Amino acid sequence: MSLETKKIVEFLELVGRLKHVKRTGWVLLDINDCESIAGHMYRMGLMTFLLTDENNPTNLDRFKCLQIALVHDLAECIVGDITPHCGVTPEEKHRREDEAMKEISALTGIAGDKMYEMYKEYENQSSPEAKFAKDLDRYDMILQAFEYEKRECTPRKLQEFFNATEGKFNHPFIKSLVEELYKQRDEFEQKFVVNGQA
Repeated sequence: MSLETKKIVEFLELVGRLKHVKRTGWVLLDINDCESIAGHMYRMGLMTFLLTDENNPTNLDRFKCLQIALVHDLAECIVGDITPHCGVTPEEKHRREDEAMKEISALTGIAGDKMYEMYKEYENQSSPEAKFAKDLDRYDMILQAFEYEKRECTPRKLQEFFNATEGKFNHPFIKSLVEELYKQRDEFEQKFVVNGQA
């Protein structure tokens, strides 16, 4: 095995960790059988396929959106999923993640350079595609929160995630999905009120 292919296998093993690392926000709230970091990025990636000529008036580059979605949390395979509840300053979080991304990128040459570039674009919110990926990140989080509320029959239990993202969505397509999610969440809560369970 050449040095280059050895490094690529090392890269793939690092990335593979994300399939098994649970998202910290859910772990801290004792959510059973919660999603992994890779699961979160996978659904974000699939959401980029939903952009069409009709709902994408600013002509976002779908492939670039997909690339950003797939790398935005890549550093977590080394540093873990650091949340505001972890006692790490935002500056330190960004420093650790940047170092991790440099380490990851160094394993794959030109491909790594591209991944690092996409990661920095997301971190700096320096393109329309990066901003869209941020919308996807937030939307996937509240969609996941609602799925847990439904699964556990606990309406509004995860309200803090909705509070944290309220008014922060920008893309019209994602705003329409947020509106639908809020509607379904209200209906879910009403069922409990009607049945005397709330």
